[in-house]
Amino acid sequence: MAAVTLGNIVKRFGSFTAVQKMSLDIPEGSFCTLLGPSGCGKTTTLRMVAGLLDPTEGDITINGRRVNDIPIHQRNLGIVFQNYALFPHRTVAQNVGFGLKYRPIDKAEAQRRVMQALELVQLPHLADRYPSALSGGQQQRIALARAVVVEPDVLLLDEPLSALDANLREDMRVELKNIQKRLGVTSIFVTHDQSEALAMSDQIIVMSEGRVEQVGPPEEVYNTPASEFVARFLGAANILEARVTDRQGDALALDVRGFARVVIPRSRAPKLGDASAAKLVIRAEKLKLMPADSTDDAAIMIQATVEGVDYQGQAARYFLRVNDHALQAINMIDIAPFAPGDSVMLRLLPRDCAALPAS
Repeated sequence: MAAVTLGNIVKRFGSFTAVQKMSLDIPEGSFCTLLGPSGCGKTTTLRMVAGLLDPTEGDITINGRRVNDIPIHQRNLGIVFQNYALFPHRTVAQNVGFGLKYRPIDKAEAQRRVMQALELVQLPHLADRYPSALSGGQQQRIALARAVVVEPDVLLLDEPLSALDANLREDMRVELKNIQKRLGVTSIFVTHDQSEALAMSDQIIVMSEGRVEQVGPPEEVYNTPASEFVARFLGAANILEARVTDRQGDALALDVRGFARVVIPRSRAPKLGDASAAKLVIRAEKLKLMPADSTDDAAIMIQATVEGVDYQGQAARYFLRVNDHALQAINMIDIAPFAPGDSVMLRLLPRDCAALPAS
């Protein structure tokens, strides 16, 4: 069952169309992420679901009820903004309980819910403090508690982790996902961070220029991209011009001039159809660098030259040359990475590749 449905939603600002004919079902109890670069329409979409913007065309339904003409305070939503939007002159408990003032519950029940929400985010001991006395991570948790205390039908999260430092951000995304699962609340999360989307989501909606490029679980979107935009936006991908030279049963043979012949499962090329021109997609971490004299009968082995190295601590990003092809590979390293000028072998498993139409 869909908790939120967008039916041919369009949003225009004057002559500019920010969201173009968007249709989408958000399953009940799921954690769904709107992912894309700045200006792709993801926050505009979230604000239309929230009731902060009206769609120019189309319908929005929440739990089967059309909400286009229903104001934000009557949609029973929890919202966490990028800047948390806490009231500086109110205590933590007063911030968390603010939304309950407009609901028909007595004072004792409101206090019970506030403490329950603070327990959920593990901050009941801060109930009497003010936001200025809290760290960024604590403020984020309080904003989340304020959003869930009203027992919302849908939780909307507009880049709530972007103001945190890298280490805290990773900790909080784990905590946020755990809280969402415990509550079972349908959640729509907006981010431009691919790693956040992949780590947290049940479903990812990749957007570009106001359009939906692909919808699916993280593994599907990452491993079987529906477009070159998706392949490039999620992680580092090598995309090579190829030709389909053979179709046999569930397999496709693709020839990449000056590189290799790769036979992949048809399931890794769902958009290819009967086209003969194609693009081979190889994720950077799927190319394994090995010493120049290495062999492996179970894989495709390709000779390459290291042109550059981006050392990243536990891993290294390699810039490689194979004839006329410039490639990237990301590999974990034990002691020291290969060096520029080294001759290496690239190990590639065909099952790790995907294919797209050339156009």
